[in-house]
Amino acid sequence: MRLVFMGSPDFAVVHLRELVRSGHEIVSVVTTSDKPQGRGRVLRPSPVKDAALALGIPVLQPESLKSTEFITQLKKLNAELFIVVAFRILPPEVFILPAMGTINVHASLLPKYRGAAPINRAIMNGESETGVTIIRIDERVDTGQMLAVRKVAIDPDMDAGTLHDTLALTGAALLVDTLKNINIIQPLKQNNALATKAPKIKKETCHLNFNRSAFELYNQIRGLSPSPGAFCFHENKMLKIFHSQLIEDGSNNNRPGQVVQTDKDSFDIACASGILRILEVQIQGKRRMSVKEFFNGYKISCGDLLQ
Repeated sequence: MRLVFMGSPDFAVVHLRELVRSGHEIVSVVTTSDKPQGRGRVLRPSPVKDAALALGIPVLQPESLKSTEFITQLKKLNAELFIVVAFRILPPEVFILPAMGTINVHASLLPKYRGAAPINRAIMNGESETGVTIIRIDERVDTGQMLAVRKVAIDPDMDAGTLHDTLALTGAALLVDTLKNINIIQPLKQNNALATKAPKIKKETCHLNFNRSAFELYNQIRGLSPSPGAFCFHENKMLKIFHSQLIEDGSNNNRPGQVVQTDKDSFDIACASGILRILEVQIQGKRRMSVKEFFNGYKISCGDLLQ
């Protein structure tokens, strides 16, 4: 099939490569502009641009998705279908162009978790199951008719990074299967009454509040790991926490945020109910490391208060 692929992050790269491997003709890739990164603010391409160039696929990087020049370029490609995976919101002028329309791969079981951060939010909310849904794009975000759904279990110790990789592979396989049958699939409307939102992760979303239960904070930590990372403060220094264990989930008499135990490999923090054991951290200005490594150069003691 003659396709235009639109995406930017690593999640989309897995889908692009699988489409190429399965024999589809990708006539162009549309991705975001190169972004300044690092201390030197050097311009870096998106992961999808890197992958497309390596595969020999032409790349478009429009400043505006509504520009006349961009829409003219898309028309000249004569694609049968546009495929969107983790990209910007398309205006109608774009998604109506191909004869077969535009489809989107979304990393949740729609209508649950519509929005920018479905993987993070599913884990943060303690879900035991999520998945991938392929929809036809319409004028509202993540509300289009569903073409295919595939479920994925969320293991109790799975973090967002692991789930991201699992869903990328699942979505890529489902996308290829869907394209094989796209002319006979009967689209299903989403039940809007069941819809939930997955808003973008902001800095305040990542701040750990120890007045919540250990179970809630455990889910928050793994839902934000490896990026952007949940954090708290120790002696006015930001401490990111990437890996923890749920030790107790009942009431305790300790002050929320208080360190109640330390050893060479971990330290325990009291929460409003329950206790968290911390195993992997990153103190401000340093790299991510195990608590064992961390304690080689930094001290946290029983009675210290994390905020």
